[in-house]
Amino acid sequence: MPQSLAAELRAEGVPVASFRDYLLTRERDAWFISFGGEQFGPYNSEREAMLFAIEAAHSLGQKGEPTRVLCRDEAGDVAPVWSYGRDPYPSGL
Repeated sequence: MPQSLAAELRAEGVPVASFRDYLLTRERDAWFISFGGEQFGPYNSEREAMLFAIEAAHSLGQKGEPTRVLCRDEAGDVAPVWSYGRDPYPSGL
């Protein structure tokens, strides 16, 4: 995770410990997933991007990596929406 994003998340009170994070963001009319310094997308909806991110996070979680999916809202606030081992899979979206 880029250090600037980690610092921003900590400042907002979102724990970043050792998670591998998938971050959903909206740019104009499309959604994107950021992970490991790369950006994936565009996706047509938040739901579509979230399903892809949860699927990827779940696959990595099964390999022993602590993963979660975060979403940045229009105000720029970031919040966790799914965590491996804590939230149900499939997510039921």
